[in-house]
Amino acid sequence: MVTGGDLFVSIIILIVVAVALLVGLAFRIAALRVIPRNRRPQTAKAWLLAIFFIPFLGSLAFLIFGSHRLPRKRRPKQREISDYILETTEGIDLVTRDDTWPPWFGQVVELNRTLGAMPLVGGNRAEMWADDDVSLAEMTAAVRAAARLIHCEFYILSLDESTADFFDALEEAIQRGVTVRVLLDHLGNVPYPGFRRTTRRLTRMGADWHLMLPVQPLRGRYQRPDLRNHRKLLVIDGRIAFTGSQNVIETGYQRRRNHRRGLHWKDYMARFEGPIVAGIDALFVTDWYAETDELLEREVPSALEQRNKGGMDCQVVPSGPGFPGENNLRLFNALVYAARQRIVLVSPYFVPDDSMLYAITTAAQSGIDVQLFVSEVGDQFFAFHAQRSYYEVLLKAGVRIFLYAAPTILHAKHMSFDDDVSVIGSSNMDMRSFTLDAEISIMVRDRDFLRRLRELEDSYRESSRELTLETWMNRPLIRKMLDNMARLTAALQ
Repeated sequence: MVTGGDLFVSIIILIVVAVALLVGLAFRIAALRVIPRNRRPQTAKAWLLAIFFIPFLGSLAFLIFGSHRLPRKRRPKQREISDYILETTEGIDLVTRDDTWPPWFGQVVELNRTLGAMPLVGGNRAEMWADDDVSLAEMTAAVRAAARLIHCEFYILSLDESTADFFDALEEAIQRGVTVRVLLDHLGNVPYPGFRRTTRRLTRMGADWHLMLPVQPLRGRYQRPDLRNHRKLLVIDGRIAFTGSQNVIETGYQRRRNHRRGLHWKDYMARFEGPIVAGIDALFVTDWYAETDELLEREVPSALEQRNKGGMDCQVVPSGPGFPGENNLRLFNALVYAARQRIVLVSPYFVPDDSMLYAITTAAQSGIDVQLFVSEVGDQFFAFHAQRSYYEVLLKAGVRIFLYAAPTILHAKHMSFDDDVSVIGSSNMDMRSFTLDAEISIMVRDRDFLRRLRELEDSYRESSRELTLETWMNRPLIRKMLDNMARLTAALQ
């Protein structure tokens, strides 16, 4: 027998279920209206699938992570930043147009200029290192030689036994009167045991330091949590600049599980001298302005003072959520389509969008020698398996894939095109680096620099095994399933 109380409870349950269904339907309808607007189709599709299958959690996730734009108050700064870069960069007149200038190169330079306000500058020279300990020692020595100014900006900057000497050098510089400014990414550093130790040390030594893109809602500082500043750069006295893939942290990243597995990271760093240093420093200045509202005075030598450093032409290509276009993606695609003989791509995280996947496979199908270097093992589960999901289409198109031997994570990020152009920097070839992370890329036109990069690529090849299509197609079924499932999250990573 149904009592009045049971009937009342049943009616309440039916009302709650009906309201939940209506709200879920409203979320889905709203998603169809909002999400596809100005988003690449694959990203929109991923968000729509999440909201259609789990409307409440999916909608909450979209509200937190769904916008790749910077907070509203930060956006006007980007326009000021572009004007600053335009006004303070010199060295265009030092560019050498000779027989080695590719016929397509001018268009790529203009593309970069349009997107990021950085000109191509000549009169530069560079050194490079592919050993983390050596490059860290070189940066430490440069800090110890600083006379007046150090600008230090790293996605991860963490005090541990391997980096202690670098921090000692910063402290010694401050003690002798050098101005030391430091930027480090907030959420990039928080997970590591050295974070508190690092910030206390920076404060104690007297460095002027700030967190980049802090997520501190109780202090009124908040933006989408997975927008990160992924740049790595160090500028000494405005005359020397280091940039590349290396963070300032021990090569096992302070993780016990990495140490148990024997994992260690292998990076690439370059040291530049010449007018290009002003462009690299301009990125520090703009990031400093974004975090402190302080626009620093120009503190680098003029291009005329730097002009005899070398004959290398370089262009800084900044990218990130502060720019309306995906500057690094457009640069990479343009260079892939321009190449005629050989393309070598090195990236620890290779999760391309459709445009890049088409560019790379089209190049390989056109008879161009396309080689991709990635790691045999991964440190990020979803990114690693999403990356593997692209191997089949790449191999079938004729791309040669080299897997750098475990337990090393090949964390270097660089690429070379024919015998003409190289790109080095902090940018991975994945959708996160194209859309969500602030990155620095340096395009270099110099055959000697490219030759040295080719030698480095040869050393990678010696430590790698080439993946064949037959081997790949015969991998275990469970791995195929993991790869395909992870690919569904690629646009949201």
